[in-house]
Amino acid sequence: MGRTGKFRMLDTVSLNRRSLLAAAPALWLGPWAWAAESGPVPVAVRKLHSLRLRVRDAGRSVAFYQDLFGAPVQARQGGDVTLRVGAGPQYFTISEAAADEAPSIAHIGLSVADFDLDAVQSQLRAFGVAPGPGPESPAGRLAAGMTSWVRERPGGTRELYFADVEGIVYHLSSPLDCGGGGALGELCNAVGPAPAAGLFEIVDYNHFTNFTANRGRANAFHRRVFGKDFQAYQGPGAPVIGVGDGFQFLMYMGGDEEGPPENPALIHHVCFGMNGFDVDEIRARLSGYGLRARPDGAPTEPLMHWVSMRMPERGGFEAGTPEVYFSDPDGISIQLQDPAYCGGGGYLGDDCPRNSPSAR
Repeated sequence: MGRTGKFRMLDTVSLNRRSLLAAAPALWLGPWAWAAESGPVPVAVRKLHSLRLRVRDAGRSVAFYQDLFGAPVQARQGGDVTLRVGAGPQYFTISEAAADEAPSIAHIGLSVADFDLDAVQSQLRAFGVAPGPGPESPAGRLAAGMTSWVRERPGGTRELYFADVEGIVYHLSSPLDCGGGGALGELCNAVGPAPAAGLFEIVDYNHFTNFTANRGRANAFHRRVFGKDFQAYQGPGAPVIGVGDGFQFLMYMGGDEEGPPENPALIHHVCFGMNGFDVDEIRARLSGYGLRARPDGAPTEPLMHWVSMRMPERGGFEAGTPEVYFSDPDGISIQLQDPAYCGGGGYLGDDCPRNSPSAR
């Protein structure tokens, strides 16, 4: 565990389908209204693929995540470090935040079958997402809502991004993308091993949970653009959108405000699937590494861990579906679950209608 002392000393700064649809708020059809269902072809999203963390100290965060996950360095882009998720090529990139920027999960990465950047950007345009210059800074992502942009990196790599009406940024890429060079970002030939095996063996992304101004609008938009359906329900106003493999999903929480949002939405947390999921063992290892248990009802601070029990009224197990979280050195929340977790019922959260044996 190598750096236990270092992080111990860190200062802690800072169900029904029918009833759900009946309860969903009416969608605001303003200037960003999308095309009719019979028109555009949805973007062929395959899986959750990547994310970018904006942090105060990139070196500290790289050490922290390598200690926890044993994640090797998969690529480097200037000062940014890309770490592998599971067997890859899925990854997450760690970047330094600007002095006036709050640490955050900056974007959600999704792989697209037979990815062709220009063709996908054209598909987005058919849904009302027009090409644009992109935000001038992370703080400008809401102003860039419903636009797409291309980031060109040295070596001929072109990356496609877009922001939805709520200001959440998405990176769309080839399933081969590893965060490296080449036309598709597929060249990662200088992998650096992790200093040691991690505390936990993560195998893949599981889900992202987002807080929005209008959850109904967000759910409707992403179901249309990605051509996906609800996979499970965590209460009458909390569906989850399956990404395609029966386990991964996107979740949009929040209010039902009408009109354009006044503030950008928040990518609240990411969840990784891990082998050997055991609540008590996870908490013991996190405590041994230097994280402290969050007292019930206390605000989340950096380097804490906690468990939320999702009860039947939120689609969970009779005695509660345990959902395990920790916060990193910047207070960013990360969730860990069994790889079979699909956002549904059962102790492991693995009971989803679309994932049942009869549905396969």
